[in-house]
Amino acid sequence: MTEFELDTRLQADCFEICELKLSKLLLLDNGKLPWLILVPKVAGATELIDLSAEQQTELLAEVNQASNILNDLYQPDKLNVAAIGNVVSQLHVHVIGRYKNDPVWPSPVWGNLADEPYHEEALQKRLTELKQAFTD
Repeated sequence: MTEFELDTRLQADCFEICELKLSKLLLLDNGKLPWLILVPKVAGATELIDLSAEQQTELLAEVNQASNILNDLYQPDKLNVAAIGNVVSQLHVHVIGRYKNDPVWPSPVWGNLADEPYHEEALQKRLTELKQAFTD
């Protein structure tokens, strides 16, 4: 049986926040928007249907938790939640806080939002806020 390994592109583009019951929780390195990625720690999973019913239920609970935390911390106008996987096939779910004044509103962020890596101070602040919120 194959062990779970995080896709190298996700490793390169994200910072780890914490481990949830099912998923590894990541912060995408783009300071323009609060952007979380949940990666179920299930080897070989590329689609939601690759998860058991129990795992699907847990993933939804974790997506809801991430959504609530983003709402509470950053008050976005809209949440975008998606599991697309056209570039990175490993199953992962994006939870993105969107604002009516963000650089690409109302268009999708994929292929439209320029990269803006976090500055160290902003990164540490965001990671601290998120780690605390997910452990409370």
